[in-house]
Amino acid sequence: MIVIATIWILVLLTGGGFALDRILTSAVTRNFDDQLEYLLNSMIVSAQIDSNGEVMFDRPLGDQRFLEPYSGLYWQVSGGGFQPFPSRSLWDRYLKVDDQPHRGGAYIYNSNQFPDQQLRIVEREVKLPGSPIWWRFQVAQKRDALDAQIAALRRTLVRSFLLLGLGLVVMAGLQIWYGLLPLRRLRLAIQRLRSGEEARLEGAMPAEIAPMVEELNALVAHNDRQAEEARRHAGNLAHALKTPLTVIMNAATAQSGPLSDTVIREARAMRRHVDHHLARARAVGRRGSSHSRADVWASIDAVERAVSRLYPHLRIDTDGQKDLIARIERQDLDEMLGNLVENAAKYGGGSVFLTAGADAGFIEILIEDDGAGIPDSDRHKLFERGARLDTGKPGTGLGLAIVRDVVEIYEGTVTLEESEDLGGLLVRLRLPAAA
Repeated sequence: MIVIATIWILVLLTGGGFALDRILTSAVTRNFDDQLEYLLNSMIVSAQIDSNGEVMFDRPLGDQRFLEPYSGLYWQVSGGGFQPFPSRSLWDRYLKVDDQPHRGGAYIYNSNQFPDQQLRIVEREVKLPGSPIWWRFQVAQKRDALDAQIAALRRTLVRSFLLLGLGLVVMAGLQIWYGLLPLRRLRLAIQRLRSGEEARLEGAMPAEIAPMVEELNALVAHNDRQAEEARRHAGNLAHALKTPLTVIMNAATAQSGPLSDTVIREARAMRRHVDHHLARARAVGRRGSSHSRADVWASIDAVERAVSRLYPHLRIDTDGQKDLIARIERQDLDEMLGNLVENAAKYGGGSVFLTAGADAGFIEILIEDDGAGIPDSDRHKLFERGARLDTGKPGTGLGLAIVRDVVEIYEGTVTLEESEDLGGLLVRLRLPAAA
């Protein structure tokens, strides 16, 4: 940023300095030329024709330098084949006269005809009263004074613009340093956060950085929640596996009863616990992916075919929109629907009805069965891990707990209600719709 600012400042100052130099140089040169032209006009006004037809002056020209040899200020009159009439300051020199006429006005140019002096010459051709000849009047002055003024002007411009450029670059550097100071403070705050000295980013920040600080704090909070979830579920998994392992160890130590049956039963329970926590871990790992998309109806069809093979006498009816896309991984959607439909088949009376639709940015899937239903007071218990109201049928009580955990990860909801059409349980599953 400082390099870009420096280059841009140099470009602007160079362009501006060049333009200002042209303007001021032209003004100084024009003032110098105006003085020469004034002397030329004074010569013409005081010029007359004498009896020999040559030019004479009725009064001397006022500048004393016209009388001092090689003073640097000269005049000369020529024309009509007469010998040029020079000022005394020219002494033994003459100003060159070209053949190009200059009768329309004053003509100004530079000349290096004298080796020791660079001249600025203004000349004009006029006819004097009483003479048919075009007389050329010339006034010349050495450029030393003009060149000295232009050089002093340019030195002043260069020094001023260098000082201005240096000041602007320093100001740009200070501005960038001060503007980026909050980012350095933020880096130190993140360093303290990483070292554990602080739990979140604190302190006032400029309005431009405040949204980033809020997002960083939200990210820290999100990571803390994930870490806490990981710790909690690791503890839950350890606790869930501890009991079956204890049973197996006790049975093996006591050598009572068929050990294989105990191992198989407890191993199945352990497997369900592991599957539950692995499913949640997968969902947590995929959470936040805006690219997660699942075709709801394709998942419903797949679950319907799978459950129909497990329960041949089950009747499953489906209805709803066919083009619904949920913001969820297809594997997680299949697992949730599989648990819910299998529960409806297991505890229902033989009929299951699935309905899918869209509602205010969510995909809503209803799973109804014709079973005995569940009282309101017991519905919330079913979402607890290991909770079962009917112990006469096989299971571990983890199905609805898995569904609840996964659906919450995707910021959806699952609720238990009473089915008005079939009379049994109605499970309302709501998931975010994909954009």
